[in-house]
Parts: sequence; structure tokens; C-alpha cells
Amino acid sequence: MEQTYHVYLLASRRNGSLYVGVTSDLMGRVGQHKAHLVPGFTATYGVTRLVWFETHTSIEAAIAREKRIKSWKRDWKIDLFRESNPNWDDLYPGLVKGVWS
Repeated sequence: MEQTYHVYLLASRRNGSLYVGVTSDLMGRVGQHKAHLVPGFTATYGVTRLVWFETHTSIEAAIAREKRIKSWKRDWKIDLFRESNPNWDDLYPGLVKGVWS
């Protein structure tokens, strides 16, 4: 099976703080954020709601995309998921259930 990598956006709440990350284990990594096992920004500000993610087949492409998104203005980041997730719903439960696999 081909390795996949994910660029993801977490939010603290609707219109709250945003965090951009990259991982090869989206479910595990978001679980770590939710359990506050990742020290730093997400634990300090309660940024645990998975509001958007995309899949890549190359770690280089995923890291480049993460860096690009991190340099964007806040509104541009919100535009990534505005149509697909207008209520800033947490996508993690669907990920766990296999809805987003």
C-alpha cells in the first residue's frame, strides 16, 4: 500500500485559532492534539478541532503545501474549507468511523 501524507487544519472553535500541520498518521496525530500530548500552541490554546485536511502521496509535496498554507493570510486558510465545512465541524469523528478514509 502506498504511503500517504496529510496536510491538516485544526481550529479551537468556530472563528477561533487555527493551526496547520503535516503528518503521515492523521488519525493518530489529531488524537495527540485532542489529548494535549503535543506541547505548544495547540495544547495552550485548545486547538483540537479538525476542520480540513488533504492527502498527498509525497512527503515533499505535503511539506511544501504546509509551508505555503502557513504563509497565507487567515482568510485564505478559512477559504480552504469554507464550502466543504461552513460550520467548522470537527471531522475527526468521521475519520475514526472511516467516513473520510
